[in-house]
Amino acid sequence: MQVEVPGRQANVPGVHPAWLPLDAFRAAGTRRVLVLADDSEVAGTVRAEVADACERHGGAVVAPGAAGDLVLALSTAGDLPPAVQALRGQEPGPEGFVLGRRDGVTVVLADDPAGLLYGWFEVVRRGAAAFGTDWPAEVHRPALRRRMLDHWDNIDVHPVMGQVERGYSGGSIFWRDGVPHEDLTRVRAYGRLLAATGVNAVAINNVNVHATEARLLTDRLAEVAAIAAELRPYGIRVHLSVNFASPIALGGLDSADPLDESVRAWWARTTERVYETIPDFGGYVVKADSEGQPGPFAYGRSHADGANMLADALAPHGGVVHWRAFVYDHRQDWRDRSTDRARAAHDHFAPLDGLFRDNAILQVKYGPMDFQAREPISPVIAAMPATRLAVELQVTQEYTGQQRHVCYLGPMWSEVLGFRFWGPGERTVAEVAARGGLVAVSNVGDDPYWTGHPLAQANLYAFGRLAWAPELDPAAILDEWIGLTFPGGDDLVRGTLHEIMDGSWATYERYTAPLGVGFMVRPGHHYGPDVDGYEYTPWGTYHFADRDGVGVDRTRATGTGYTGQYPAPWSEVYESRSECPDELLLFFHHVPYEHVLQSGTTVIQHIYDTHFAGAEEAAGMRRAWEKLAGSVDPALYARVRERLDEQVRCAEEWRDQVNTYFLRKSGVPDAHGRRIC
Repeated sequence: MQVEVPGRQANVPGVHPAWLPLDAFRAAGTRRVLVLADDSEVAGTVRAEVADACERHGGAVVAPGAAGDLVLALSTAGDLPPAVQALRGQEPGPEGFVLGRRDGVTVVLADDPAGLLYGWFEVVRRGAAAFGTDWPAEVHRPALRRRMLDHWDNIDVHPVMGQVERGYSGGSIFWRDGVPHEDLTRVRAYGRLLAATGVNAVAINNVNVHATEARLLTDRLAEVAAIAAELRPYGIRVHLSVNFASPIALGGLDSADPLDESVRAWWARTTERVYETIPDFGGYVVKADSEGQPGPFAYGRSHADGANMLADALAPHGGVVHWRAFVYDHRQDWRDRSTDRARAAHDHFAPLDGLFRDNAILQVKYGPMDFQAREPISPVIAAMPATRLAVELQVTQEYTGQQRHVCYLGPMWSEVLGFRFWGPGERTVAEVAARGGLVAVSNVGDDPYWTGHPLAQANLYAFGRLAWAPELDPAAILDEWIGLTFPGGDDLVRGTLHEIMDGSWATYERYTAPLGVGFMVRPGHHYGPDVDGYEYTPWGTYHFADRDGVGVDRTRATGTGYTGQYPAPWSEVYESRSECPDELLLFFHHVPYEHVLQSGTTVIQHIYDTHFAGAEEAAGMRRAWEKLAGSVDPALYARVRERLDEQVRCAEEWRDQVNTYFLRKSGVPDAHGRRIC
């Protein structure tokens, strides 16, 4: 396996091409292609992509004035052919493009080189269908302005978290054992994969900024510049996670007070040097006053004070600061049921709405807890209309199987992005976040398959596609990924992958924590079941199961009051036991085991039924995959089979531990008489 990087003819030996194998370019590469663009670096990438595809597949790059089957043109180019002229008047906008086919010519028209690049990859995605019968012009514009991946990569190998925190795909593609990779060819190949999905920004280091990583801002800035140089040709801007206390750690000051003029001056000077080195630098990512990271609270200042200091330093250069809203008390008393981790982000940030600079983006996890397989949507997203918000997802599968389990997350993210806080017809989460963007923690490492589990590539692909167009059907996105990644695959391959992956999120949810209660994982590494693992710790991740019932009372009437953070109608829906959706019941309510769900079954029977069913479905995935022996690459087949073996084993472990735990707690037997350990 190898990745071909157009324009450099550089190979990455032994690395899977993911959704850009050579055959994916066959339909476009057999055509006569005309490119009318400027001399920018991204436009040069388009030319190189086209030239490489045509050279490999027998097509030709034609000169202006010659006839072409495919024309990629900037709207500012002169002497546009008639087929392109017919699309004039359409407004693609920043990064957008117009795509159409007329008189046998397929046309991509864009206002900027990034749009031209995205248009090229849309043609590649459509394959032969891009050159069929004529169709009217379509305007493609990104729905979210910033489509960003956060890497939790470390320079040094952390004694607990390793080279990549919550990384399940090997080491970092940027660093190894304290130094940058000498050959960054793979970084450019990564940028190419991301551009093909519409991603336009990458933060390259861990939000938990350790001592070595903090120096990327100053004396190790050349490493950031080298990475930026590899990603820039694909329209991707580099961002950097920074330590709020950098003026002390790096600048020799005795304070990091955001209102101290010497501190503000230090950030201004340091940021100016960053832009002198990397003129298109994107900005900073900050985790502050959370899980031990330093922040403005030490000086009696607010999160808005901290974010605005950095925003002011970045503003003259066009940069932004992403200030994470993941702030909560991680030293709770587990006996105190009035304290609620779910409330924390809203309690901290909602009162600050309107106080953040326009180039400060509040980055909010999609749920109030921590990337669980099922959570309600964070009420912070609805509570700050005067603040630019970015919604944060997790592509790396920390709580969804760690790339050892098949768990296609497109359906989950589609639900999140389409959620309407104020009821039918009102704005969606995606529309609220349009100015801030969509951000996700990357699942990529130096594994030959990029994502450890080959099928986990689909999550990375789906993130980019949904960040560009949140209304896309996740099943259709999966179908795109299958068609690109397994070119020439027959109906057996396509049908089997859909059989395994379409419902895999629901399967994972069935055999893990039930009805929205969350966690129940082994502390520390978060893999595998441990029902009481976090129950008596300071982390605030409780289920409160006892002999009488299970769940967290977050109602206004008798609980923590968390339901009151939602606008109507959801504040009332979640407050009510009878109206609360079954899948979130235990997140919002403590109920008896024999409480009857809307589905008609009791809570305890639901727990038994779903855990038996989930384990059976995992075994069914493995049986389905066995049908593809001989139909896919043998090495890929073996890797997936090995992961499915582990998924089946782990699903059975989840089934047995959860069912046994609740049988012993409740004393209620399984109505179907199945064996529970």
